[in-house]
Amino acid sequence: MELTWHGHSTWHVVVDETELLIDPFFDNPKTDVDPEELDPDYLLLTHGHADHIADVDRYEGATVVATPELTGYIQDTFGHEDAVGGMGMNIGGTVECGDAWVTMVRADHSNGIDTGYGTSAGMPGGFVIGDKKPTQESDPDCTTFYHAGDTGLMSEMVDVIAPYLEPDAAALPAGDHFTMGPAGAGIAADWVGADVVFPMHYDTFPPIEIETPEFVNEVKAAGAAAEPVILEGDETYTLEP
Repeated sequence: MELTWHGHSTWHVVVDETELLIDPFFDNPKTDVDPEELDPDYLLLTHGHADHIADVDRYEGATVVATPELTGYIQDTFGHEDAVGGMGMNIGGTVECGDAWVTMVRADHSNGIDTGYGTSAGMPGGFVIGDKKPTQESDPDCTTFYHAGDTGLMSEMVDVIAPYLEPDAAALPAGDHFTMGPAGAGIAADWVGADVVFPMHYDTFPPIEIETPEFVNEVKAAGAAAEPVILEGDETYTLEP
């Protein structure tokens, strides 16, 4: 599994022959990639805020993976025809996306379309992406990546995501103000039980500027077994079983 961070919450994930793009927003200071260079099979959207759906119009051919409310908005507004299950998915569901299995999990955040108050996009979420379907039986050969979406600390991380979905790597918002800050992200790193954790959703706007050593220190202070990895924008990390 190849994980490429394009700044903010935008991740390009490759599982075997399947490409997934999460929360496309390329107008951020961490990326130099032309969005047109990417051709994802699936477009995963955690919620409807502008800094998570700004570039969805560039990927009309991709299959949308989002809540039914957000899926409907994307289809009506930008012309996307395909969605998982024909209408999107919801919290707790798992769908097969080519060579990947995608489970939608909770995120504690708000979810107005484009941060407006007039239209809701349903509950915000995060995604756990694996190369095998999750079951109650632990599989050491399964490779799994958790994209937490925009969230604060929530007990589901330790009660559901860690024991049931067993992420090997996790991308955690760390910019504070709108999501967890470094301290919360450090605790989350311990709770989710991943081997590797990456900070995301930081340095894009003045309110979410941080010093990344804070994230590293907070992961260690929480006693997490995870290795904190600070990716440069557009850098790829290869995740192996």
